[in-house]
Amino acid sequence: MNRTERLYALVEELRAVSPRPRSARWLAERFGVSTRTVERDLSALQQAGVPLYAEPGRSGGYVVDKDHTLPPLTLTPGEATALAVALHGLSGTPFAADARSALHKVFAVMPQRDRQAARELAGRIRVPADPEGPSALPHTLHEALSTRRLLRLRYADARGETTDRTVEPLGFLGGDPWRLVGWCRLRSAVRCFRLDGIREARALEETVEPRPVDLAELDPPGGDFVALDALYGFA
Repeated sequence: MNRTERLYALVEELRAVSPRPRSARWLAERFGVSTRTVERDLSALQQAGVPLYAEPGRSGGYVVDKDHTLPPLTLTPGEATALAVALHGLSGTPFAADARSALHKVFAVMPQRDRQAARELAGRIRVPADPEGPSALPHTLHEALSTRRLLRLRYADARGETTDRTVEPLGFLGGDPWRLVGWCRLRSAVRCFRLDGIREARALEETVEPRPVDLAELDPPGGDFVALDALYGFA
């Protein structure tokens, strides 16, 4: 069993017995590695966002919160690969990092046989690579929107003129390219900022209350847009 497979197996072992804890020594014997190796693995899982915590005491150990994990999924290898292809299309958008994290969580709870089949299928599919690598810019915008923090932008308009803007983030318009919707304090109005025109972005400490803006009124002409919660039945 390689390290990736062991990480998946650790999550499933802890999820299966939750809320009972498993000690690092018990897990080390279960997977045939040293206690120090298991502790490094558990630390890596915590850093990856797995809801894993330690219970102190002689009968303590490590526990996974079942309420914040997925049971084994009945996705087919084709469905899992389709998710990977679709999520790859989010490269360069505000949700690229979340997409990668979500995909890792989905694969982590798939049965071993299906996960291996999905890995083999995905290995036969080629997708365009991002020559510049992942950018921190979209994540900065996403975090500012989530935490209602004011943004300081350096923005280049269609004529190439660059200005500094202080923006209250309101939402995103998907498309090619994606746009940040925000209340621009320079213009005292709602503006849409193309992500490919944002040269720099920094979240400030100041938080702002959301303005009552109907994002549907900002849809580009000729497009057919719908709110994501309505499209996918968020409850």
